[in-house]
Amino acid sequence: MKILFVSLGCDKNLVDTEVMLGLLAKKGYELTGDEQEAEVIVVNSCCFIGDAKEESIETILEMAKQKETGVCRALIVTGCLAERYRDEVLSEMPEVDAVVGTTAYDHIVEVVESVLEQKAPSQTFADPDALPERTASRIVTTGGHYAFLKIAEGCDKHCTYCIIPKVRGRYRSVPMEQLVKEAEEFCAGGVRELILVAQETTLYGVDLYGKKMLPELLRRLAKIPALAWIRIQYCYPEEITDELIEVIRDEEKVCSYLDIPIQHASDSILKRMGRRTTREHLVEMIEKLRREIPDIALRTTLISGFPGETEEDHQCLLEFVDQMEFDRLGVFAYSQEEDTPAAGMPDQIPDEVKKARRDELMELQQDISMERSSDLVGRELLVMIEGKVADEDAYVGRTYRDAPGVDGYIFIRTGQELLTGDFAMARVTSALEYDLMGELCDESAE
Repeated sequence: MKILFVSLGCDKNLVDTEVMLGLLAKKGYELTGDEQEAEVIVVNSCCFIGDAKEESIETILEMAKQKETGVCRALIVTGCLAERYRDEVLSEMPEVDAVVGTTAYDHIVEVVESVLEQKAPSQTFADPDALPERTASRIVTTGGHYAFLKIAEGCDKHCTYCIIPKVRGRYRSVPMEQLVKEAEEFCAGGVRELILVAQETTLYGVDLYGKKMLPELLRRLAKIPALAWIRIQYCYPEEITDELIEVIRDEEKVCSYLDIPIQHASDSILKRMGRRTTREHLVEMIEKLRREIPDIALRTTLISGFPGETEEDHQCLLEFVDQMEFDRLGVFAYSQEEDTPAAGMPDQIPDEVKKARRDELMELQQDISMERSSDLVGRELLVMIEGKVADEDAYVGRTYRDAPGVDGYIFIRTGQELLTGDFAMARVTSALEYDLMGELCDESAE
């Protein structure tokens, strides 16, 4: 029985997909990447913003065609869209045979078996505050040299624009022993880089241990011999502690890299968003990080066109971005999501204004990125090889400054044979807005 997974949305969702793949493989299902030969198709959906919802719906409808043109016998929808619109998915898309909620993905085997027995369309949901069991080894789909380690589920922040607490539940940390064991298994299978993810990584352990335990988790993971890099994403600035900064600075395996989603810099908009910080605090935290960790690379995300955002608020954000000079920055036009407080706020911004403000921010960041990248010319950096450039004597890789899928790459020309997952020292020879060009410092790779 061949089964195809389509994983949409964030890397947290990808982890859920890999867990489901592991459970199904353990039961003897054969995994395939060819939708034409898949007898079971699972779409792990996203609904964080409007564009993500549209992509999920379009993908489900596209996969549904395989019931007519292929050998597909079962179409199952899992993830956030399934959790949020459980009744609508089945009623409005009759091609779907089952929906599975965000905390019930550990039941995927029984759901697949039930559908194949030609039972009626089904819904499988669990307590949104449950922590699904991981009863089988995940199947890493990222190439084997890096993996995402989801250290917590859910969120307690309740930002006014965000639906995640309603579809993912309250914040629940995964026990540290389980995470270390999972990391050891990954590294035994060839993983060299672990990327720690959650809706918010900085609060890890508060619910289980009564205090923030991310620094201790980092120290324990760093003891795994085969592990080379540990990367941290999704750190709320108001939760970053001196202890966390010290571990990033002093622990060699922890990359000098932080993803800090700040969303805005106008105090009035931050307050309307339900954020628990101010512009002054953001400036202080960023300056502190750069003072304590001089080589740190900082990534952030922003929202343009939030309800009530004035031109003055927008200019405030532009000035902040210009002042802070983030290494990496992404901007989303505000998406009005039903069942969120922000959706009912007055002074909603027209779409064309949201997008124009987004584009203005990204144009500014493009110039900043070019300048930051140019500063690296001449530096020697450790590079993880991602693969070979087709038909050229060149390889693509990432430095400690680059998270996979969201940041840039470095392209290295060499006649030497390198393998995906190898590490090599490269000298930066030139820079583009988001990518670097380089050459090997010598003819030996680790």
